[in-house]
Amino acid sequence: MSVLDPRTIVMLTGLMSGLMAFVLFVMRISYPPSIKGLGEWALASLLLFSVGAMTGVLGQSISGTFICIANATLFSGIYLCHLGTQRFLEVQPKQLQGWLIVAFVSLVSAWFTVVDPNYALRLQMSTATQGSLFAMQAWLIWRNAARTYARKFMFAILTVATAIQFARFVATLTHPNVDGLLDSTPIQVYYVTTYTFVLLLYTIGAVLMATERLREELEHLATHDSLTDAFTRRHMNEAIAQELERSRRQNRDLSLLAMDLDHFKSINDTYGHQAGDRVLIEFVADVKTLLRRHDQLGRFGGEEF
Repeated sequence: MSVLDPRTIVMLTGLMSGLMAFVLFVMRISYPPSIKGLGEWALASLLLFSVGAMTGVLGQSISGTFICIANATLFSGIYLCHLGTQRFLEVQPKQLQGWLIVAFVSLVSAWFTVVDPNYALRLQMSTATQGSLFAMQAWLIWRNAARTYARKFMFAILTVATAIQFARFVATLTHPNVDGLLDSTPIQVYYVTTYTFVLLLYTIGAVLMATERLREELEHLATHDSLTDAFTRRHMNEAIAQELERSRRQNRDLSLLAMDLDHFKSINDTYGHQAGDRVLIEFVADVKTLLRRHDQLGRFGGEEF
């Protein structure tokens, strides 16, 4: 008899997922709309919470109908995790295709639950589906995200989640005699424990990534002009001071180009300030195409750069 009770593990982890869902929903409301994916992550955590809480409460008395609903909810939650990651990384999602796959897998799972009960086949299909979604998320982060701590953390969690699903899939082939999710055999207890713990770490990773993105946006706002996206005068003063010190230390020349747009006031007076704003935006965009990698462009005044 295992010391760990799968029912208790599932229920406690489900409750923690509910707490993280609340945190993500609050972040979704309070964070800038430019940080996308928080709504999908929050809803995914809420669905996982509902599955874990109900499974823990009902225990072995769960009916076939509830198992079908729970599996569909679980697949939806895992897909929403993937969808949230796509939105966060600003990758265009193929939602119709994704939801059709969720519906298909849910129907097949229901077939092997009610019509032709077979937990081993159901588990193989479930682990293959979830493992694929976790692997695709890990690949998305690897390809589209900067190598920051939060994104490395999320990549590691998704890699572990993929490995767990793959290992469980193989285990269903070598040890098929498992009756259900709450079976107390050592291999099932190990799977339930690691899987639920990884899902909890996933939500923590989502919070870390969102917080990191918020910090990046605040830093960008503090150092960049809101209209033209050139550096602010304060940032340029600090950068110039650093470059002056570097040039003195290395006994090398320093180049500084001051630019002022001629007749800019007449543009505002004749065509309006919105036209003047467009001129400034286009000017900065054109100059940026000429800059080298370490060059910096800053806005010192209205039309002074």
